Amino acid sequence: MLPTLAASGRRSLLPALLAVALWPSVGRAQGGDPLVEAREARHWLARIHAAAEQYNFQGIFVVSAGGTVASSRIAHYCEGRNQFERIESLDGLKRQVYRHNEVVHSFWPHRRLAVIETRQAMSQFPALLPDGAERIVQHYDVKSLGAGRVAGHDANVLLLQPKDGYRFGYRLWAEKASGLLLRAEVFDEREVVLEASAFSELMLNVKPRADLVLQAMKRLDGYRVQRLALQETELAREGWVLKQPPPGFRPVSSVRRLMAAFDADPPPTTGPASGADAAGAAVQAIFSDGLTHVSIFIEPFDAAVHRREVLMAVGATQTLVKRKGDWWVTVIGDVPVITLRAFAASLEPRR
Repeated sequence: MLPTLAASGRRSLLPALLAVALWPSVGRAQGGDPLVEAREARHWLARIHAAAEQYNFQGIFVVSAGGTVASSRIAHYCEGRNQFERIESLDGLKRQVYRHNEVVHSFWPHRRLAVIETRQAMSQFPALLPDGAERIVQHYDVKSLGAGRVAGHDANVLLLQPKDGYRFGYRLWAEKASGLLLRAEVFDEREVVLEASAFSELMLNVKPRADLVLQAMKRLDGYRVQRLALQETELAREGWVLKQPPPGFRPVSSVRRLMAAFDADPPPTTGPASGADAAGAAVQAIFSDGLTHVSIFIEPFDAAVHRREVLMAVGATQTLVKRKGDWWVTVIGDVPVITLRAFAASLEPRR
């Protein structure tokens, strides 16, 4: 979910000791008025939504999924309505991401490659709730699990239990003073944790240094620069219709992605799981239930690039790739496979 961070080369093994540190105990609330608890839970959802945009913070967060663990250093600054962010991978190949509002620069120093794109901030940790609290409670039962503790910070813990089989469940740890999301777990219908993101170190209310982000975004000398252009569009305009999306999922945006060609060993991108490395254009339609997102990528079928249909999972991120006539369709999201299949079955050429 991350990072949309929706899933790409961000994980490697860390010592078991760190994994233990990321599993603090939860003090469950006993009894209480259900109506009061529901109102309190909605209040905390609203605080989580606002905190990621209102607070200056820096620290290290860890993502565990698919049997691997990786850490990144993050700094986030707010100046008025402007958002600035710096994320640096601490495991595997070095990667640096800088964001000023919707403009994102990703650097791969080992390849001297810089990719520039304009994209909406999706559901990357710790900005997990882009659509606020009200839509979420339509599809999830939300309640408080009491107090917890993450990276030395006291937290309130929320449980988001899905009301149907089209979405996963969540446990969220929100810092008590600010509401900032400290930890998030995604679990399936058997209560198995598929993916977890958490701060292992965090400093709140740090001095904003937007200049550090802006200066780094300008250091392009010596880098091969690729710009991924987005053109707003609509599925209908592209000749497609989604007859009946899964319950609760509404369209967020549709864009035509002009994909630049990458060399061998391409860097991870937010594009399709298959075929994104070829030069050309793909249509991306994004849908959300208020908490999680599903992306549909549609591109012309190319037998030299699109070798086989696949269904795969990495942590909570599921990917379905299949051919539809003369088109190659990729559906990806932090949702159960049934949801991806429902999207794929509902997508048809417009007559």
